[in-house]
Amino acid sequence: MSVTCSSNFPDLLCGEDSGIFSGESSPECSSSDLESSASIEESIAGFIMDERNFVPGFDYLTQFQTQSLDVSAREQSVAWILKVQAYYNFQPLTAYLSVNYMDRFLYSRRLPQNKGWPLQLLAVACLSLAAKMEEPLVPSLLDLQVKGAKYIFETKTIRRMELLVLSVLDWRLRSVTPFSFIGFFACKLDPTVAFMGFLISRASEIILSNIQEASFLEYWPSSIAAAAILCAANEIPNLSLANPEHAESWCDGLSKEKIISCYRLMQQLVLNDRRRKAPKVLPQLRVTVRARMRSSSDSSSSSPSPSPSPSPISYKRRKLNNCLWVDDDKGNSE
Repeated sequence: MSVTCSSNFPDLLCGEDSGIFSGESSPECSSSDLESSASIEESIAGFIMDERNFVPGFDYLTQFQTQSLDVSAREQSVAWILKVQAYYNFQPLTAYLSVNYMDRFLYSRRLPQNKGWPLQLLAVACLSLAAKMEEPLVPSLLDLQVKGAKYIFETKTIRRMELLVLSVLDWRLRSVTPFSFIGFFACKLDPTVAFMGFLISRASEIILSNIQEASFLEYWPSSIAAAAILCAANEIPNLSLANPEHAESWCDGLSKEKIISCYRLMQQLVLNDRRRKAPKVLPQLRVTVRARMRSSSDSSSSSPSPSPSPSPISYKRRKLNNCLWVDDDKGNSE
């Protein structure tokens, strides 16, 4: 029997971990196993119906816009989570879940904003819980506090915070996230799965690179996943003409307006990030001809002459050689 797209989602009915980050190549899709494909589409539709239960309330973004919540403090906490995720090579899902737990907690429970340590303690607790959910090997609570943590908390303090987070979230840690959808959406966009691995990997990078941006709190996981797959497809010539308006047909319950709006925002941020990371190369000065002419005239001269004063061109040349390369990321911490 031929293998279908459903083979890419063996654990779909049991949760969001579908093994899509294993790095294994995906088999070719076919339409032979209709019953399994229908079951997967039904499960994805169920995720879309249920995703509203795993995001902060609709007015959460408004609280940042009105400054009742500190958006810069959230950005710093998310940046720290991403650093630790990269340091320990955690799955992208682990980092996303950490931020998801933190946002859901902050929506339901306020923290003192006149001190910096409560939010850092919350970030450590959320990252610890997410790692326990998704990672086969989890560092100790002390070892987890790396990459520029301003405060170091005792194990018992973090565990008490973990219990508070579990209580506020009603122990609902198996959240619906964009990673619940990207494998399915990638297969819809590329039925041959020729670019399946790249689409999933690149979409994961795009999702994490934008997770600090509070504007994405307006969108639910399914819209973020669809937008990320479309942005990843833009980098593949064979798929670059994919129409965002057609993403609504990938599954029942998707919102075309939300997908297009999220896609445009994400595309702009991806372009800005690409420009920001592009190296700035200093222009080269053409001085070789003059140098040869000067050396020729010097060699033909029989009598010694005093050393000439530096020419404007040679002065500019030395000045440019003393300049440093411009690094747009210099202001960012590791």
